Amino acid sequence: MTIRLNGPSAGFGWLTNGFSVGFRHPKPLLGGAALLIVASLLPAMVTLPMQLHAMATGTPQSPVTFVGLMAISMLVSLLIVPLYAGYLRVVDAAERGMPARASDIFNPYRQGEAWRLMGYGLTKMGLYFALFGSVIALTGGGIASWYMQVVTAQASHQAPPALPPGFGIAVALFMVLGIFMLGFYAISLGQVALGRRSVFGAIGDGLVGALKNLLPLLVFAVSLALAWLVAIIALAIVVFLLALIGKLIAPWLIFVLILPLYVALILAMIAVMFGVMYHLWRDVCGDDVMTGTEAAVAP
Repeated sequence: MTIRLNGPSAGFGWLTNGFSVGFRHPKPLLGGAALLIVASLLPAMVTLPMQLHAMATGTPQSPVTFVGLMAISMLVSLLIVPLYAGYLRVVDAAERGMPARASDIFNPYRQGEAWRLMGYGLTKMGLYFALFGSVIALTGGGIASWYMQVVTAQASHQAPPALPPGFGIAVALFMVLGIFMLGFYAISLGQVALGRRSVFGAIGDGLVGALKNLLPLLVFAVSLALAWLVAIIALAIVVFLLALIGKLIAPWLIFVLILPLYVALILAMIAVMFGVMYHLWRDVCGDDVMTGTEAAVAP
């Protein structure tokens, strides 16, 4: 399997291509994003009532209850993984000029590929636990107990505990790991959904591809942070103007004006995110050799 090494500027290209995907193909991508949001709410519908009950009664969550809720949420979220693969295929079809419909995100279930994709999701989840657990172990292990104390303090309406030793180092390591995992997830999901690779083959390609392209991933992360800053400023101005209009006419109009804006923003974010993932995968592992890339064969 050939894994291509991209130059630093590719990170900025992934971001710009991700933004342009939704504008070029709004009907299938925004419609698919809406279906994906509805499906993604299922895990929250399982665990949220339990969490709200604990907060309302002021009963601290025991470690067993907390772990149980997390386990239920993760197991239910495995059912969503085939939809992520289906959405990525919708992006691929749209970018290649092929017919693409929003409902095509359910094709992995229709075509009997759901179990393989859920196996990928479970394997990826185990890898996440191993990597994040390694960071916690390297920084002394106090982060986990501190987090449990924070959850308990929130449930009982108490002040949060002080930060544990090594918290700053852990945050820095988590940020680096997060950038790496972003590339790993885009490449491995692309391989298992579009490259038709086996689960472990896709996982291996994701690890190697993310390591080889860590520098453009860093450029992408910086570009994304700057884009978020601009977007937040623009959104704040728009919300202020809408709130001002609503205040001058009727208070309920504020909600009517802002809600569609919020929904449109969420749909656009999903389209952009998967557009970035698609172009990242295509530059690293896609069929067509991209200009400005250096081919490297994965061991």
